[in-house]
Amino acid sequence: MTDPTSLPNFPPPPQDRPLTGRVLDALQDLQMSPNLDKEGDVAFEVRDQRLFVKVVTGEQFDIMRVFGQWQVAQSVPEDLLTRLNGCNDVTLGVNLVKAGIASGNLVLAVEQIIARQEDPKAKVQIATGLILQALSLWHRNVVAKSRVEAGLEPELPEDAPEGTEVGPWLSIGQGRRPESQDGDR
Repeated sequence: MTDPTSLPNFPPPPQDRPLTGRVLDALQDLQMSPNLDKEGDVAFEVRDQRLFVKVVTGEQFDIMRVFGQWQVAQSVPEDLLTRLNGCNDVTLGVNLVKAGIASGNLVLAVEQIIARQEDPKAKVQIATGLILQALSLWHRNVVAKSRVEAGLEPELPEDAPEGTEVGPWLSIGQGRRPESQDGDR
């Protein structure tokens, strides 16, 4: 007779495991040191940025939202319209990423449908990469767009890759419209 403690401990099949557990496993495999926060979201760090995964459980499939939020730096212009136009550029230009400003914070999120038997690892990697690219794009565009609206030349960050350009932007600042011949605006 064999010792029951010597038998391998196999995990349950994916359809019997909650998505949160599968996400924790995927992030462990990717060496991103995940942990559960007090809201039940999975928190992890990648390239010195803190991101989160929220799982919304459904009847037939689950939704995985990978998101992060950052307090907007002092170096970013305070004009809310310019900041929101930067969010619009990200949302329209980076297909899966949603961007917004909430309480002075930039919020970026990617939501993906995950089947019950699906390993979320690849989608976590994709979402994480897209969010970090969107973060860089938003900051660069908002600062450059603000300079252009002020009549100045846009500046690129010192660490920008060779050949990096700013604009054209999908959303253009409104600025002031010139008065028409009738005096109407």
